[in-house]
Amino acid sequence: MTKESEKIITDGMNPAQRFVKRGFDIIGAFLGLILTSPLFLAIAIAQKIEGEGPVFFKQERIGYHGKPFNILKFRTMKVTAECDGPQLAQEADDRLTDVGKFLRAHHLDELPQLWNVLVGDMSFVGYRPERQFFINQILEYRADYTDLYVSRPGVTSDATLHNGYTDTMEKMIRRLDLDLNYLHNRSICLDSKIILETLFSVVGGKKF
Repeated sequence: MTKESEKIITDGMNPAQRFVKRGFDIIGAFLGLILTSPLFLAIAIAQKIEGEGPVFFKQERIGYHGKPFNILKFRTMKVTAECDGPQLAQEADDRLTDVGKFLRAHHLDELPQLWNVLVGDMSFVGYRPERQFFINQILEYRADYTDLYVSRPGVTSDATLHNGYTDTMEKMIRRLDLDLNYLHNRSICLDSKIILETLFSVVGGKKF
């Protein structure tokens, strides 16, 4: 009796390319943390002036190899934002603080994820990590969501740039298709393209 073979998941990157990608993540995140440290201080001061609550927002997400980790962001919502349970973020969300609205508009709330990249929880480019609560809902429609676990989740991606706020199941499925397409075709060149497009979008004030 033969043992059933494991599912083969196509990864566009070979081991050497994944090594280079991880090296770029470490160097880029380390330099990014140094260069943006004045912004970290300014944002922390602004949040403390506005009112009570922690500067950073920590939330468990599922990432590389299906393991949970704590994603870090600057807090943008009121401390009571999810008192009724997990909710998806909306484009115009009345749970945002005044400082939080500014941070979201300019994508500054994502800066602490440089630490997640540095320690290996995330990469600069990859699928956006989700909470288990919402993953369970996606799995009811698409079992291949777990294919993403062969790679590290990312700060940005094609889906992040072009799928808008993922606030419906339809958008979750479309994001999954975009993320799987990236996984199957990813390369150092594609990562560079996505990073440059992200930088130009942020500087240009694009909402995504």
